[in-house]
Amino acid sequence: MPEIRPFKGLRYDPETAGDMGSIICPPYDIIPPTIQQELYGSSEYNAVRLELPKEDDPYGAAAGRLVQWMQDGVLMQDDKPALYPYYQTYTDPEGNTYTRKGFFCALRLHEFSEKKVLPHERTLSGPKKDRLNLFKRTQANISSIFGLYADEKLQADKAIEEFAVTHDPEVDAVFRGVRNRLWKMTDPDVIATVQQVLLDRQVYIADGHHRYETGVNYRNLRSEENHSHTGDEPYNFILIYLANIFDEGLIIFPLHRMVHSLGRFSPEGLIDTLSTHFEVKPLGGRGELKHYLESESSSHVYGVVTSEGIWGIKLKDSPETLLGDSVPAPLLQLSVVVLHELILHRVLGITPEAMCSQTNLVYEEDDRQVFDAVEQGGIQVGFVVKATTVQQVLDISGEGEVMPQKSTYFYPKIMTGMVMHKL
Repeated sequence: MPEIRPFKGLRYDPETAGDMGSIICPPYDIIPPTIQQELYGSSEYNAVRLELPKEDDPYGAAAGRLVQWMQDGVLMQDDKPALYPYYQTYTDPEGNTYTRKGFFCALRLHEFSEKKVLPHERTLSGPKKDRLNLFKRTQANISSIFGLYADEKLQADKAIEEFAVTHDPEVDAVFRGVRNRLWKMTDPDVIATVQQVLLDRQVYIADGHHRYETGVNYRNLRSEENHSHTGDEPYNFILIYLANIFDEGLIIFPLHRMVHSLGRFSPEGLIDTLSTHFEVKPLGGRGELKHYLESESSSHVYGVVTSEGIWGIKLKDSPETLLGDSVPAPLLQLSVVVLHELILHRVLGITPEAMCSQTNLVYEEDDRQVFDAVEQGGIQVGFVVKATTVQQVLDISGEGEVMPQKSTYFYPKIMTGMVMHKL
């Protein structure tokens, strides 16, 4: 693993800023304008005002606030370097409760080619330009990337858990049903244990690919400008939340696909075409579809939801036979890859460019919303998919491949405002 370090976190002072439940916010890329406005109204210090300001000059607004809030005591920088254990307790759509456990640290930045940090998704130039402007103006990591590591013996987890159960959290805040707890851990022996356990392990990026690549670009810019560059400056590191893939609270939700605005679309015609390569089974409703997907061991099974009916479909042939060399072999195990290439592209005629820009495609993590959207008439067809597994993420990253966008949905998102990292 790249070097991880404790750092002097920049945090809200609840005595000055107020209730942390009204201050933390999701990462920028899942905040639509309606939620942005709602967050603005929740507190004058809400982290969205740093993460995704709505002013005409958002980067200048964020930089100005950061300085002002530090002067006013709204934000404070810890006086000792620390690791910050972060636990999120949540309930899934089926009513099961989990606690995902991990910690914030500063991670040394490396190019992907060095194979110390591995991506699993493609990135786009627009978001990277946006985040680079924010990095430059604020000289801070406002929000964290989300990384995974593999420690089957849970050695680091146990050391952190022993600390957490014997100390009160610095933050204990509920945001939209998710409980967020943060501790500050400065004990050098515990920190050394965590560093030693993770020393020879790779980091797999679960979420925050754009921010990670931006961190590398920002480091390169700063190092070129700094004639005294040593490699130990804070800009050589990035704020990351690390979780163990063997943590029982680590869950990936599926991201379902909803198609709209296609010309000459026919539910009956779609099902007839799909029957060439798929076994097609009519189903009675959401409950039957859920049971169908859970009972099938194959990754290449889907639910098809239209105004005319619901079907379960299962690929008849191997994906290698149908897609050949058009898709790298490691990616063929993914449900969404076959869906995108075989159904969305070849059958429905949606180009890869249209998928990237979401011209005809909407993503939704809750399958109930898929049924509702089809019933309301705004969506022509919904495809309910199985979740990508953590092992698939590791396998594909390890092979040097990247998944299509929206292949994974790690829930819950890492909240912005729990702790920040000055560069």
